[in-house]
Amino acid sequence: MSTPAPTSRPLAARGLLLLAVLGVAANLRGVIASVPPLAGQIGADLGLGSGWVGALTALPVLCMGVFAPLAHRLAARLGSATPISAGVLAIAVGSALRAYGTHTWPLYAGTLLAGVGIAIAGTLLPGLVKHLFPPHRAGVVTGAYMLAMMAAAGLASAVSVPLADALDSWALALAVWALPALSGLLLWLPLSRRVHHTAPRVDADDEAAVTHRLPLRHATAVTLTAYLALQSWQFYSALAWLAPTYVDHDWTRARAGYLLSVFTATQMVAGFVAPALADRVRDRRLLLLPAVAFALAGELGVLLAPDAAPWVWSALLGLGQGAAFALGLVLLVSYAASPAASARLSAMGLGIGYAVAAFGPTVMGVVRDAAGGFRAVWLVLSVLLIVQVVVTTRLGPDLEPVR
Repeated sequence: MSTPAPTSRPLAARGLLLLAVLGVAANLRGVIASVPPLAGQIGADLGLGSGWVGALTALPVLCMGVFAPLAHRLAARLGSATPISAGVLAIAVGSALRAYGTHTWPLYAGTLLAGVGIAIAGTLLPGLVKHLFPPHRAGVVTGAYMLAMMAAAGLASAVSVPLADALDSWALALAVWALPALSGLLLWLPLSRRVHHTAPRVDADDEAAVTHRLPLRHATAVTLTAYLALQSWQFYSALAWLAPTYVDHDWTRARAGYLLSVFTATQMVAGFVAPALADRVRDRRLLLLPAVAFALAGELGVLLAPDAAPWVWSALLGLGQGAAFALGLVLLVSYAASPAASARLSAMGLGIGYAVAAFGPTVMGVVRDAAGGFRAVWLVLSVLLIVQVVVTTRLGPDLEPVR
């Protein structure tokens, strides 16, 4: 009669752990996605050019690059649970600070603080997934937290303008995202001690782990980092400028926000399905290349015929970018020989990749101002996607794993 208990307790504990991971993941994009539908109003109220408005999307991405190695070092010293708790708290405080965003410095300071929190929590999740869940479930769990992350981003895009109208303040609409961060923290804290005791610790005999060395000279790590940099540049540039592109085509801010929600909603679908398929496919290029093709079709649609089928272009963009990003997270796990190696590979791939990608929204904003319109933005992004195809062809199944 007592035999089922030992089985049910671990299953229940693992379910609660998954819920806690999803609670953290749900706060890794909403802060960023809430800005683009309000970009025109923010720029007009504060007298900011497109480059400065783009920086509100770029700043958290830059933080993800700069602070990813720090997250790895903190995890090596403290375990993963405590830094993740601190990261989610930083997201909550930074979001709340944006309530005073009608003054420029709280807007950027809050965005910076939230970006630091996103960097710490987002960098540590892939390594935890590799350690805390069975290897044959890594893709499914990755897809699940990708789904949570993109669902929150889609919700943020859809409700930003209605919230700003209801609250009569775009600053308060941005600050609302402190509430889900606090909720995620409440989900995480009860299990953080369990995670702390079971998460991977630094092996004293592992010289690379002890010295926190990133695999900067490892060919696999370099190739994957290049892929992640190009993909993230594409994603955050599209996130920042898709809605403003259609506002420039005389769409209302609310309708453009819904278009951006389609972009993020289709990412949810692709972000969940692609990692699950990755568990069954040895050569991930069979999934990576179609993902890039979908994204390229969407970008060319916005470039060449923006008013012909905008909802289709947005959906194609989302499918491509969602799958490409989620598969990149899977590769951070599958190209690593151990949890410690996955942490180092994640620190390098996400750190350098995000540091490069952080310039995307701002550079594309400058391109838009210099060219006098958004066509140049989508032309540049389409060219960069072709470069991404070339890099993707090198991500074969026989690459040497990072150790």
